Amino acid sequence: MKFWQVSFMVGEMETSFLAEHFSGLCDSVSCLEVDEGQTWQIQLLFSVPPDAAALQTQAETLLGHPVENFLVVELPETDWLREVQVSFPPFSIGRFYIYGSHVKEPPPTDSLPIMVDAATAFGSGEHPTTEGCLTALEQLARTRTFKNPLDMGCGSGILAIGITRLWQVPVAAVDNDPESVRVTLENARLNGVLPLISAETAEGYVAKIVAKRKPFDLIAANILASPLVAMAADLKASLAPGGIAVLSGLLTRQEDMVIAAHEEQGLHVQERLRIGEWSTLVLEAS
Repeated sequence: MKFWQVSFMVGEMETSFLAEHFSGLCDSVSCLEVDEGQTWQIQLLFSVPPDAAALQTQAETLLGHPVENFLVVELPETDWLREVQVSFPPFSIGRFYIYGSHVKEPPPTDSLPIMVDAATAFGSGEHPTTEGCLTALEQLARTRTFKNPLDMGCGSGILAIGITRLWQVPVAAVDNDPESVRVTLENARLNGVLPLISAETAEGYVAKIVAKRKPFDLIAANILASPLVAMAADLKASLAPGGIAVLSGLLTRQEDMVIAAHEEQGLHVQERLRIGEWSTLVLEAS
């Protein structure tokens, strides 16, 4: 099967906006940091030949300026099943055992299994931010019990599924991308936890499920630093006193601004987990 890749360079603050815009127009979107804190490359993957001129016009219209290094490349035909098997072998994060549907061997008996495939929604478990969130959640399970959790920006649903594995409780999940919500529910079905996960497409905390179920005693949000800052007040308003927030999607150099925004709302840092240049924060509401 043939694929075509469209790529171009944008500024850091433009990346998430453009990635979200194009996510529904192609088979997958990848964002690679080229120059720390400044330049990112957006890569769009298509299974049919793309209209390159129209895509470039869209990007430049949205940004209000020309994009740099706009390229279209026809990729060589590949055995994608074999590529997935090689590039996504099973792996463990603490007690969590993450594996794709191509893996036929049963999970280890003492593990917390999560089956998830790399797909159009973010979150196959390999990124340091997902690893940080799952690690933080497992550590919390040693001393805390939660009954009403929320996965904000659920992506593939991997955190929501992980929460059900740890506490066997219903989980609310929200994402502004309908494809992410679809994938979350499909992954919940494949993992046998669909009755426990309710997912909704909405812009953050305005979701109906949030209004219905808040206050939450646990909120996990693996998104990006800027939206974390922008939604700090909404998080506080949705979190019960003494509740826990697990936040990721931020670089270590962005910790201070994310922490400051949440400390203004009365939350306090309990732990910082750093994996490479990525950070996961655990905060508690007063």
